[in-house]
Amino acid sequence: MAKLTLDDLKKIKEQQKATFSLREGGYRAKITVHMGTCGIAAGARDIMSVLLDEIAQANVDDVITTTSGCAGLCAREPMATVEIINKPPVKYGDLTEEKIKEIFREHVMGGNPVEKYALVLGSETTY
Repeated sequence: MAKLTLDDLKKIKEQQKATFSLREGGYRAKITVHMGTCGIAAGARDIMSVLLDEIAQANVDDVITTTSGCAGLCAREPMATVEIINKPPVKYGDLTEEKIKEIFREHVMGGNPVEKYALVLGSETTY
Protein backbone atom coordinates (compact mmCIF):
# COMPACT_ATOMS: atom_id res chain seq x y z
CA MET A 1 0.00 0.00 0.00
CA ALA A 2 1.29 3.46 -0.89
CA LYS A 3 2.06 5.87 1.92
CA LEU A 4 -0.35 8.74 2.40
CA THR A 5 1.02 12.23 2.03
CA LEU A 6 0.02 15.23 4.11
CA ASP A 7 -2.03 16.50 1.16
CA ASP A 8 -3.84 13.15 0.96
CA LEU A 9 -4.71 13.38 4.64
CA LYS A 10 -5.95 16.97 4.29
CA LYS A 11 -8.24 15.95 1.42
CA ILE A 12 -9.63 13.04 3.42
CA LYS A 13 -10.22 15.30 6.42
CA GLU A 14 -12.14 17.85 4.34
CA GLN A 15 -14.27 15.21 2.64
CA GLN A 16 -15.18 13.56 5.93
CA LYS A 17 -15.83 16.85 7.70
CA ALA A 18 -18.25 18.06 4.99
CA THR A 19 -20.00 14.72 4.76
CA PHE A 20 -20.39 14.34 8.51
CA SER A 21 -21.70 17.84 9.18
CA LEU A 22 -24.44 17.53 6.56
CA ARG A 23 -25.28 13.88 7.08
CA GLU A 24 -25.46 14.37 10.86
CA GLY A 25 -28.70 16.31 10.43
CA GLY A 26 -29.99 14.18 7.56
CA TYR A 27 -29.64 16.99 5.03
CA ARG A 28 -28.33 16.85 1.48
CA ALA A 29 -27.53 20.56 1.25
CA LYS A 30 -26.88 23.55 3.48
CA ILE A 31 -27.02 27.17 2.37
CA THR A 32 -25.42 29.77 4.61
CA VAL A 33 -26.37 33.40 4.02
CA HIS A 34 -23.69 35.70 5.42
CA MET A 35 -25.48 38.25 7.56
CA GLY A 36 -22.91 40.41 9.23
CA THR A 37 -23.74 44.11 9.32
CA CYS A 38 -22.16 44.53 5.90
CA GLY A 39 -24.26 41.68 4.47
CA ILE A 40 -27.47 43.00 5.97
CA ALA A 41 -26.74 46.50 4.67
CA ALA A 42 -26.13 45.03 1.19
CA GLY A 43 -29.42 43.10 1.14
CA ALA A 44 -28.77 39.71 2.75
CA ARG A 45 -32.20 39.69 4.40
CA ASP A 46 -33.87 39.86 0.99
CA ILE A 47 -31.61 37.06 -0.25
CA MET A 48 -32.60 34.88 2.72
CA SER A 49 -36.29 35.63 2.19
CA VAL A 50 -36.16 34.68 -1.50
CA LEU A 51 -34.16 31.57 -0.68
CA LEU A 52 -36.72 30.42 1.90
CA ASP A 53 -39.48 31.00 -0.67
CA GLU A 54 -37.60 28.92 -3.27
CA ILE A 55 -37.15 26.06 -0.79
CA ALA A 56 -40.84 26.15 0.12
CA GLN A 57 -41.93 26.23 -3.53
CA ALA A 58 -39.64 23.31 -4.36
CA ASN A 59 -41.18 21.41 -1.43
CA VAL A 60 -37.84 19.91 -0.36
CA ASP A 61 -36.99 18.85 3.16
CA ASP A 62 -33.35 17.87 2.70
CA VAL A 63 -32.06 21.45 2.32
CA ILE A 64 -31.37 23.69 5.31
CA THR A 65 -30.49 27.34 5.58
CA THR A 66 -28.43 29.05 8.21
CA THR A 67 -26.77 32.40 8.77
CA SER A 68 -23.29 33.49 9.70
CA GLY A 69 -21.54 36.72 10.42
CA CYS A 70 -19.22 38.55 8.08
CA ALA A 71 -17.16 36.34 5.79
CA GLY A 72 -14.51 39.05 5.40
CA LEU A 73 -15.36 40.14 1.87
CA CYS A 74 -17.62 43.08 2.64
CA ALA A 75 -17.33 44.57 -0.85
CA ARG A 76 -18.79 41.34 -2.33
CA GLU A 77 -21.89 41.20 -0.12
CA PRO A 78 -24.53 39.90 -0.10
CA MET A 79 -22.93 36.47 -0.08
CA ALA A 80 -23.98 32.87 0.47
CA THR A 81 -22.17 29.55 0.73
CA VAL A 82 -23.70 26.39 -0.72
CA GLU A 83 -22.60 23.02 0.67
CA ILE A 84 -23.79 19.85 -1.03
CA ILE A 85 -22.98 16.54 0.63
CA ASN A 86 -19.73 15.02 -0.71
CA LYS A 87 -18.93 18.17 -2.74
CA PRO A 88 -16.69 21.13 -1.92
CA PRO A 89 -18.52 24.25 -0.70
CA VAL A 90 -19.01 27.16 -3.10
CA LYS A 91 -19.08 30.77 -1.91
CA TYR A 92 -21.16 33.14 -4.05
CA GLY A 93 -20.99 36.93 -3.97
CA ASP A 94 -22.68 40.07 -5.28
CA LEU A 95 -26.01 38.26 -5.01
CA THR A 96 -29.36 39.51 -6.21
CA GLU A 97 -32.76 37.88 -5.89
CA GLU A 98 -32.50 36.52 -9.45
CA LYS A 99 -28.99 35.18 -8.87
CA ILE A 100 -29.95 33.27 -5.70
CA LYS A 101 -32.94 31.77 -7.53
CA GLU A 102 -30.63 30.56 -10.31
CA ILE A 103 -28.11 29.23 -7.78
CA PHE A 104 -30.88 27.37 -5.98
CA ARG A 105 -32.19 25.80 -9.21
CA GLU A 106 -28.85 24.98 -10.80
CA HIS A 107 -26.58 24.21 -7.84
CA VAL A 108 -28.76 23.15 -4.92
CA MET A 109 -31.39 21.29 -6.93
CA GLY A 110 -29.36 20.38 -10.01
CA GLY A 111 -25.93 19.78 -8.51
CA ASN A 112 -24.13 22.14 -10.89
CA PRO A 113 -22.30 25.12 -9.34
CA VAL A 114 -23.00 28.41 -11.08
CA GLU A 115 -19.44 29.44 -11.87
CA LYS A 116 -20.29 32.91 -13.17
CA TYR A 117 -21.37 33.96 -9.64
CA ALA A 118 -18.85 31.89 -7.63
CA LEU A 119 -16.12 33.60 -5.67
CA VAL A 120 -14.37 30.48 -4.43
CA LEU A 121 -14.66 26.71 -4.55
CA GLY A 122 -13.61 24.84 -1.41
CA SER A 123 -13.11 26.01 2.13
CA GLU A 124 -10.44 27.55 4.26
CA THR A 125 -9.08 25.46 7.13
CA THR A 126 -6.38 25.61 9.75
CA TYR A 127 -4.10 22.67 10.34
